[in-house]
Amino acid sequence: MTNIEYILKHVSTAPKNIESTLQLLAEDCTIPFIARYRKDKTGNLDEVVIEQIAKLNVVFEAISKRKEAILKSIAEQEALTPELEQKISSSFNLNELEDFYLPYKKKRKTKADVARENGLEPLAKIIMAQNADDLDYIASKYLNDKVANEDEALQGARDIIAEWINENMYIRKNLRRMFQRKAVIETKVIKAKKDEEGAKKFEQYFEWSEPITKAPSHRLLAMLRAEKEGYIKLKVDIEQEEALEFIEENIIKNKKETATHLKKAIGDSYKRLLEPAISNETLQEAKAKADASSIQVFAGNLNQLLLAPPLGEKRILAIDPGFRTGCKVVCLDEKGDLLYNETIFPHAPQNETAMAMKKIRSMVNSYKIDAISIGNGTASRETEFFIKKIAFDKPIQVFVVSEAGASVYSASKIARDEFPNYDVTVRGAVSIGRRLSDPLAELVKIDPKSIGVGQYQHDVDQTQLKSELDTVVTRCVNSVGINLNTASKSLLRYVSGIGEKMAENIVAYRSENGAFESRNQLKKVPRLGEKAFQQAAAFIRITNAKNPLDNSAVHPEAYGIVEKMAKDLKISVNDLIANKEKISAIPLENYVTDAVGLLSLKDIVKELEKPGLDPRKSAKVFEFDANVKTIRDLRTGMVLPGIVNNITNFGCFVDIGIKESGLVHISQLKEGFVSDVNEVVKLHQHVQVKVTEVDEDRKRIQLSMIL
Repeated sequence: MTNIEYILKHVSTAPKNIESTLQLLAEDCTIPFIARYRKDKTGNLDEVVIEQIAKLNVVFEAISKRKEAILKSIAEQEALTPELEQKISSSFNLNELEDFYLPYKKKRKTKADVARENGLEPLAKIIMAQNADDLDYIASKYLNDKVANEDEALQGARDIIAEWINENMYIRKNLRRMFQRKAVIETKVIKAKKDEEGAKKFEQYFEWSEPITKAPSHRLLAMLRAEKEGYIKLKVDIEQEEALEFIEENIIKNKKETATHLKKAIGDSYKRLLEPAISNETLQEAKAKADASSIQVFAGNLNQLLLAPPLGEKRILAIDPGFRTGCKVVCLDEKGDLLYNETIFPHAPQNETAMAMKKIRSMVNSYKIDAISIGNGTASRETEFFIKKIAFDKPIQVFVVSEAGASVYSASKIARDEFPNYDVTVRGAVSIGRRLSDPLAELVKIDPKSIGVGQYQHDVDQTQLKSELDTVVTRCVNSVGINLNTASKSLLRYVSGIGEKMAENIVAYRSENGAFESRNQLKKVPRLGEKAFQQAAAFIRITNAKNPLDNSAVHPEAYGIVEKMAKDLKISVNDLIANKEKISAIPLENYVTDAVGLLSLKDIVKELEKPGLDPRKSAKVFEFDANVKTIRDLRTGMVLPGIVNNITNFGCFVDIGIKESGLVHISQLKEGFVSDVNEVVKLHQHVQVKVTEVDEDRKRIQLSMIL
């Protein structure tokens, strides 16, 4: 089987599209570039499918490499028969490959190995043949200085048989299927730790049992965390009688004396070898599926978070609210640069409300502030009410934004490099302001795991999680495009073809030579060659460039086509851009070339209609219920406005304007069955919710969207 044949089993597209995609990937083309600018070659495959093809190709290569290693190892043992070689070569199932390899795998000395060294393998073969009687007499022939009596001889023979049963591919394959279909996950509490403070959150799993196929990802990951922290013991098993009966049916052929010994060997093989291995394998497969599900939830949330509506280039006053330590206030210009910072104390214990109001009014006027951004942490609602009492000279929009991860950013090297002369409190306030003007540009500076929009992100495969989240960030950055003259190093490194080192070089070049005036000028950046330029150029924007196409998603390789279109219409490129009447009259088929096909041409004219258009919507002010300031203000039956701030497989969390977010369980999203939370709600969606339960002690709020 070739890699293309393997990928075709999982992806529904033409073989030539897969072949072209793999060729482009081999040429170091990035996925965003391939998806956007090589549609004619890939048959219009989107980023998700291209990513899938790339991953499947890696899996195919890993399987092929493992097969080569197995074949080499067995060949070195001079045990590779043509039949075995054929079976291994034609298999693309890793479990099956490991089953083939199991009898030849180097392992620590087993009971069977000791028995073989003691000369008992012939006796084991006699028992397996199931033709002999009077086994005690036969066993007596195998006594020696290491085998004292017949019982020891028969036990050694059974040890060998147990290993043969364990290595039987048919038995392993069918037991695996039984576990996959019928395995039950069971938990038992560790009594010594039952009353510890940390055990409370796992009480649900102190005595728990359910089919592993029905355990949702969040529940399985919770059980595994409880086991890891030492509060429960967990096991995955099937009905032992059913398993033993199946093995006996396939091993025991008659009711001779040998049957008794075979039954003992089967029981030993299952309990000591088969059950632990396949149980663990089943649990690991379930964990892998739970990881994948949890990672997809996180990736989906992160995608929505990064593409949250920006306010745009406005002058922002940002506040990191607090009580005793005061509110940290910063003023930012349109580019997000820090103009001024101060601390005010409008709340208890200082209660310098009048002075704080005066200072805010003065800053708003002095720095021509357009909007105010307030972090949603401690003292957030009190600060919002305080700000709204101020009589400004002009309308000022007031936003409450999530400050999740702001403290992580403020203590990071990125923040220290940006603001070496300011402390973490000022940096945190700057982040709160910047994430209002452009969430994407600011949030790329923070480790996604610190943003708090996942479920059990610390329990899943961390390598897989990082890879998936990096993919999401890259996809978001390139779908929006970035301003080359204002983008930070953190943002630039996610641009197609750039990377961390090249981003540093671009920022350094910009610092030394001033703003870029054209895309072509990128080629002057040290170590940025033709390939990097090809991959990156169309994802960067240069406002007020001499060539207007430099501020669009049209790739430089297509500039000549656009110029020809304008020339044929007897107008300039400037006059063609955004001229829907002229653009609609372009006969696209006249401009098809070997390099640029009809799909790419349609993208070009679509971009010409609205060049450089940000795909994100604009930020909107949201008003929480003014009567709800803390969890103590909540009453069952209240209907409140809220914002979805996290999505999981079991429901969504909603910010209702207080410190604690409330949970809308999946069953409470709408009338009827809901299989996917994302079908009903999206991150940052404005919703109406009803309070159904409030637990002040545990700080838990249950909500419903069924009003």
